[in-house]
Amino acid sequence: MSTIDDVIALAATHGLHLSARGATVNEAGLDYRVVMAFDATGQRWVLRLPRRADVCEGMAAETRILDLVAPALAQEGVAVPDWRVRSPELIAYPALPGAPGLTLTEAGEPDWHMDPASPDYAERLGRLLARLHSITPEQAQAADVEVRTPNRVRQAWRDDIARVSEAFTVSPALTEAWRAWLEDDTCWPEQAVMTHGEIYPAHVLLDEQGAITGVLDWTTARVDDPARDLSFQYGAAGEEMLRATLTAYEEAGGHAHPGLAAQARHLWDASPIGYGLYALTTGAQTDMATAAAMLNPQA
Repeated sequence: MSTIDDVIALAATHGLHLSARGATVNEAGLDYRVVMAFDATGQRWVLRLPRRADVCEGMAAETRILDLVAPALAQEGVAVPDWRVRSPELIAYPALPGAPGLTLTEAGEPDWHMDPASPDYAERLGRLLARLHSITPEQAQAADVEVRTPNRVRQAWRDDIARVSEAFTVSPALTEAWRAWLEDDTCWPEQAVMTHGEIYPAHVLLDEQGAITGVLDWTTARVDDPARDLSFQYGAAGEEMLRATLTAYEEAGGHAHPGLAAQARHLWDASPIGYGLYALTTGAQTDMATAAAMLNPQA
């Protein structure tokens, strides 16, 4: 879709009649382009447009995820999307309350609408994650949501590192750091939990008082390593706010094994692996070049 008018016309073919006036575009997501527009009653809608054909393959799984997490997060006063339109070319749902803590400018630069190092946000995030992580692997399995055991989590990283290392030149320093990480038993989770996987301020909605009102984009959610949901907090806000989040997490009932903070740091440092896999998925020359630079920064 090249213009907002094109997107509005697409929505109309699905029975959703929106106005192009006041519509906005958010390009922050790697998998979806997002357009916000109003209907005749003043209800604001979110339109998600897949960037690639492979993204559509996960739609049914994401629907099951949303059905699983919605009642649990509602206990914390947090909403998730309620998809009213679902097709290979369009997902649409009524906008949730609040606004994202982070968007991208037209130039692709981050535009913060909150302080990522806020102690208040750290506390709220910790409580939210405790609620999300309280969903058991058994509940997820019953809902037909992907479940990875702790051993599978670790092996998946081995497999991903091997795939990236085969496709790109990886600096010896990164290779050695990843080897040591994979062998360090203290970092890896004793139990897997229901995770979002990409929970950072672009996917978190906040009200004017800073309360978390909603969480978006559950594409990568599954039962996995709890540190997945803490790594961005470390990367954006640093060690002190990671610790503050973990304190609130434990006070709200979350289980923090001794190596959880270290694992969150390792996952942040492992971001070149994720970007390398993304580049291999898209095959785009610019993505491949960016991944190559991240994986071998001294080249």
